[in-house]
Amino acid sequence: MNYDIIVIGSGPGGYVAAIRASQLGMNVAVVERAEIGGICLNWGCIPTKSLLKSAQVFDYIKHSENYGISVENYKADFSKIIERSRGIASQMSKGVQYLFKKNKITVLQGFGKLAGKNTVEVTDAEGNIETYTAKHIILATGSRSKELPNLKQDGKKIIGYREALTLKKQPESMIVVGSGAIGTELAFFYNSIGTQVTLVEFLPNVLPLEDEDVSKQIGRSLKKAKIKVMVSSAVENVEIKNDKCVATINSKGKELQIEAEIVLSAAGVVPNLENTGIEEAGIELENGKIKVDDFYRTNIEGVYAIGDIVHGQALAHVASAEAICCVEKIAGLNPEPIDYGKVPGAVYTVPEVASVGLSEKAAKEKGYEVKIGKFPYTASGKATAAGNRDGFIKLVFDAKTDELLGAHFVGLNVTEMIAEAVVSLKLGAKGHDLIKSIHPHPTMSEAISEAAAAAYDEVIHI
Repeated sequence: MNYDIIVIGSGPGGYVAAIRASQLGMNVAVVERAEIGGICLNWGCIPTKSLLKSAQVFDYIKHSENYGISVENYKADFSKIIERSRGIASQMSKGVQYLFKKNKITVLQGFGKLAGKNTVEVTDAEGNIETYTAKHIILATGSRSKELPNLKQDGKKIIGYREALTLKKQPESMIVVGSGAIGTELAFFYNSIGTQVTLVEFLPNVLPLEDEDVSKQIGRSLKKAKIKVMVSSAVENVEIKNDKCVATINSKGKELQIEAEIVLSAAGVVPNLENTGIEEAGIELENGKIKVDDFYRTNIEGVYAIGDIVHGQALAHVASAEAICCVEKIAGLNPEPIDYGKVPGAVYTVPEVASVGLSEKAAKEKGYEVKIGKFPYTASGKATAAGNRDGFIKLVFDAKTDELLGAHFVGLNVTEMIAEAVVSLKLGAKGHDLIKSIHPHPTMSEAISEAAAAAYDEVIHI
């Protein structure tokens, strides 16, 4: 059968591309070999947020006396927490299926690959092969857990993030290798419900891609939560002895061994490009990813690529934005290319982390003379009332033009607050635009205007 667009992959890039294409009047099919919604809905963003919410509720119960409430005989039921998470993932996947049906999008269940000009070959679970054609083909195959050479995953004792979301029983101890968003979030979850967690990071700070002040704060918060944090450290190998993982770790030049029930490898992701037909089609790669232009066109006419398999941050909201840009260009509209310097990031630990734009260090390296505004959560009335005073709001301004260059938040609710900084950055807001924009009091969000005021030695209120 012939379609206007075939999308291979139904994650936040693929399903958004399909829905937008249908809205613009195109006949669309989506190829998916697993669950509709891809990794994000089923094995990433959504189920992890469910786990973290359970951890947050449990943490509130553990400290309920701080709020004048006594709770007796409380416990975390690991199997029910996992069950809730899987239920939410299933619910969201069904939501995407409903949108596909509503928008008359055909789902082709199976493994899709390029098979010649304007042609996609789909192999189902029984090995049957069907061939479909389309004027435009969008590759949105996403990524998977990166497997380190000295840390081969067996899915039982040495696991990736997928297995971490569906363990049959709660481990007594766990070593988490890698302190990016996936590693820190899962370390926080398991620690919160009582697992003894060791977090191992090769670089000098946890969340190493964040502003240095943010990285140091989250490192302190993780240690405060009784997570053993080992930076400037590397797992050299893991041996299974008596049903335990014995990890040999080189930490700042010293070799030591740590025993744990489970080792979670969370050292990033790799793009799913194998067996997709890109080599046979002659699609050009760059640094292990598909090379595309500003509108996600590959070097082969009629073939496009979005999401984790192209340049840019491997984030769900980036894939969705790329999908819309790509499809609108195909439809003859005039979309604005994505500015990857203005993409927000978020980490859902306690405290949360959110950022957008240049860090202080990056701004200085680019030659900017910077002005820094910082406001601590310890001075926030709302944060104090909430009982979560760890964190701060940090803003980076161009000292010559007063234009906002970057925003770096750590604290309660900051993943909801970062959007203000994203819009401000996109619109070229200056320091006094933020100061003079009235924020409701008392809220955590007023800390943004307070941080801007601090950059100019002005005081508003707390």
